[in-house]
Amino acid sequence: MFTTEYNIEDFREAARRRLPRGLFDYIDRGNEDDVALRHNRSAFAKIKLLPRILAGVGDRDLSAEVLGHRHSLPFGIAPTGPAGYVRYKGEIELARAASRVGVPFILSCAATVPMEEVIRDGSDGAKWFQLYLSGDRLLSMRTIDRAWAAGFKTLVFTVDSIVSPNREFAARSGYTVPPRVRPGIVLDAMLSPKWLVSTWGRYMLNGGLPQMMNYPLPDVGSIGQSAPPLKDDSIDWETLAEVRAAWPGKLVVKGVLNPQDAVACAEAGADAVIVSNHGALLFDSCVSTIDSLGPVVDAVGGRIEVYLDSGIRRGSDIVKALALGAKAVFLGRATLYALAASGESGVVRALELLRDEVDRTLACLGVASISHLSRRHIAAAP
Repeated sequence: MFTTEYNIEDFREAARRRLPRGLFDYIDRGNEDDVALRHNRSAFAKIKLLPRILAGVGDRDLSAEVLGHRHSLPFGIAPTGPAGYVRYKGEIELARAASRVGVPFILSCAATVPMEEVIRDGSDGAKWFQLYLSGDRLLSMRTIDRAWAAGFKTLVFTVDSIVSPNREFAARSGYTVPPRVRPGIVLDAMLSPKWLVSTWGRYMLNGGLPQMMNYPLPDVGSIGQSAPPLKDDSIDWETLAEVRAAWPGKLVVKGVLNPQDAVACAEAGADAVIVSNHGALLFDSCVSTIDSLGPVVDAVGGRIEVYLDSGIRRGSDIVKALALGAKAVFLGRATLYALAASGESGVVRALELLRDEVDRTLACLGVASISHLSRRHIAAAP
C-alpha cells in the first residue's frame, strides 16, 4: 500500500491536515508558552551517541523485558485522553495496533470507550490501565476494582496531574475534553469533512457525543459546579499506599521527575515509575524528562524499573533513553498523530518506523542487543 509517511513528523503533518485546527492544537501543543514542549525535544537533540565499528552485529535483538514480560520492542503506547476524539473509538485501534506489533498499551481512564470493551476488542494490547484520582475518592477506588475485574494486570497511577493545566490556546478556541458544541467548534469541524463524517458523524449515529467512560466521576455527562472536581490536589504518600493496598497487580507511578520521589515510590511498593512531565501539558517551567532520567535511575539503584515518556520522536531518542537506564519508553503524541492520520494501520506503521530506527541506531553503535546499551554509548559533553 502506498504511503507518504516515513517518520513521525510526516504523521504529524497528516494529522494536521485531517483534524480541525482546534483539535489538532489540543493534541499538538503544551501549555502557556510551550517552553517545556520545546525543551523536551531540544534536550534529546543535545545528547550525542558514541558509535563503535567492526562489532559484528548482524543479528540484533530489539526485545525488552518489562515487568516480567518479554515484549518484541523496548517501547509502548502511553495513555492519551484525546484518542477517541481524533478517531472513532480510537482507543481500540491503539490497543489492536499494540497487539499486532507486540508492545504494551496503556489505556487512559479518560478514554471514550469502556475499559471492558477495550479488553474485549483490543486483543492482547490492552492490559495496562491508567488512573487519575478525582474528587470522588470512593468512586476512584472502585475504579481500581473495576479495572482488575475487567482483566487489566498493570495499574498506572498518574500523580503529576492534580490541577487543570493553563492551556490558554484551548481556552481561546473553545476545545475541551469532553467536548462542548459551540458555534466556533462546529465551523472548525465543517472545514475538516473527512474527520467530521468518519469520527464525529459515527458518534452521533451511535448515541451522541463521546464522553469519558472510565473516569471516576458519578456522572461524566453532567459535570458541573456541584459535581466532584476532575482532579484531586490532596493526594499524598498515604494515597499511594492506599492505591498499592487496593491493587493486586503491578503498580506503576507516572509523573516522577525528582529522584527523591522515585525512591519514595520504591519504598511505597511501586513496581516501576515513569519519568514524565505529562508531555509538557501541565507545567511549562518543569525539567525535561531525558534530563531527569539519569538521576532517577541512579537514585532507585535497580530496586524498581524506570521508564520514560514525553518528547520521543525518533528511534535514536528511544536508544538514548535506554542507554541512560530506562527499561522502556512510552509514546504519546507520536502514536496519537498516526492514529489521527490513518487509524490502526497508521499506528502500526509508526511503531514499525520507530522499530527500524532503533535497529539502525543499534547497528551504528555496534550494539547487538537492547540489553547491552549503557551510558558508555553516550558521548561525553565537550
